[in-house]
Amino acid sequence: MRYYALACDYDGTLAHNGQVDEEVIAALKRVRSSGRKLILVTGRELDSLKRVFSELELFDRVVAENGALLYRPTTREEKALGERPEPKLIERLRQRGVAPLSAGQVIVSTWEPYEKIALEAIRDLGLELQVIFNKGAVMILPSGVNKATGLTAALSELNLSAHNVVGIGDAENDHAFLSQCECAVAVANALPMLKERVDFVTPSDHGTGVIELADQLVESDLIEHESLLTRHEILLGTREEKQEVRLKPYGINILVAGTSGSGKSTFATSFLERLLERDYQFCIIDPEGDYQNFGAAVVLGDVKQAPSADEICAFLEKSTQSVSINLLGVGLEHRPAFFKELLPALLALRLQTGRPHWIIIDETHHLLPADWAPAPLALPQEMHGLMLVTVHPDEVAPAILASVNTVIAIGGTPAQTIQGYSKTIGQKPPKVPAGKLPPGEAIIWRRDLAAQPVRFRSIPPQAEHQRHIRKYAEGKIPEEDIFYFRGPEGKLKLRAQNLLIFLQLAEGIDDETWLHHLRRGDYSDWFRKAIKDEELANEAEKVEKRADVSPKESRALIKALIEARYTRPE
Repeated sequence: MRYYALACDYDGTLAHNGQVDEEVIAALKRVRSSGRKLILVTGRELDSLKRVFSELELFDRVVAENGALLYRPTTREEKALGERPEPKLIERLRQRGVAPLSAGQVIVSTWEPYEKIALEAIRDLGLELQVIFNKGAVMILPSGVNKATGLTAALSELNLSAHNVVGIGDAENDHAFLSQCECAVAVANALPMLKERVDFVTPSDHGTGVIELADQLVESDLIEHESLLTRHEILLGTREEKQEVRLKPYGINILVAGTSGSGKSTFATSFLERLLERDYQFCIIDPEGDYQNFGAAVVLGDVKQAPSADEICAFLEKSTQSVSINLLGVGLEHRPAFFKELLPALLALRLQTGRPHWIIIDETHHLLPADWAPAPLALPQEMHGLMLVTVHPDEVAPAILASVNTVIAIGGTPAQTIQGYSKTIGQKPPKVPAGKLPPGEAIIWRRDLAAQPVRFRSIPPQAEHQRHIRKYAEGKIPEEDIFYFRGPEGKLKLRAQNLLIFLQLAEGIDDETWLHHLRRGDYSDWFRKAIKDEELANEAEKVEKRADVSPKESRALIKALIEARYTRPE
């Protein structure tokens, strides 16, 4: 199951003219009976909502006052998510003739056309408040408080992620919380701009549209709308034609395989950074401690002791933070048994909460060897969100390899890698471009789409980018990539083995030598081919082509370009 909660707006969505039909309530009950949570997200004040809607106990949480109040229907507890309204503001609005006017625990509400008076009062009193609109309603709230922040608070209490939520709404104030949901839906009567921003629109309006969504959610988990959900796709890199290579974040199992030292961990790290950018939770199984310095994930375990499966799952259940499981404290011969206990526990947790969204298994051939056999019912029929990283895919358990639908081959023998995988699962291998792949390139094969393998350049991880900067700024680059200041007659042989030395030599050489290389385009050519920095090369090329620039000016311009990219403080 992908979607564990349905978050609904009230007025204009669930309700028509303030009332909710019995058929809509029945649809909500079907959603709840499916094991999913219900969250009401409304701009109304809680007392007003209670007067018009008697079925609040259907919902696990109610986000009222446009994100400023959290209500727990089963215990009737209320929690303000912002400061109380400033009395001077309410007094000023009344003095200016604003009516109707109401104040909740946090929100102050009125209607158009009083938004101008509201803004003037906020300015005159020197308050940090915002004005939010909702089909004619004018809501005054603390800065940064909206339906999205309220939904975040509700999900935190329910131990759920926004990536497992479907949201539905109709008006301006629904933009924030719908953009946060993995699947955003608008009813047919929604404002045109909201319809443009969501993933899809229901055929019918108001509550009937909610019924349509609820029935699809229960019957199919919205699988029929999967092709429309492109907002959260993970960018892997680009092809030669500058076409982007992307993967959907759900329903995918990835095998990353290749020769030793080919960059598998580099690719995996880049993928993890993309997941973090989008707030997906992952769990890295790290047998060799390679990810203990990956700062964005909490490391559990060390060289002395690994955490238990119960400890790992307890952490993941209570926190949306990603984790790295260091297995150095588990002997090599005991790791398959450890993981045989851990994997079913992680999958059971995911069945309950939808998290962790991804499980990354490094050195998969050690943890899931070819003779590994899962216990009955230990693996779900439709497994997803796995990344297997290995040198030897032919030594990985066939039961796990069979679930892979995306293969990424890296290193010196990509054709052999894909052929070896295909042979292991008993599938005819595709035609793979021959030849060794240079660092940073990979071949992706989407076998579930019957697509041909595609070669692409992957996005380097930020950690790799910092390493690149240090290498070319201060390190020693290969002999064949060294820049030589030789001058117009070739009498000089001044070696620049990195960018720092290049700048030092540039300051000391004569103008004739500097201009000789500048006019030939040697600097941009070196930046492009040896330093492998296309952007720096392009900017330097602009300087080289300027006929009006003096030697002193061009030196300063080239120096500034280099320092801006390579020598600024971290």
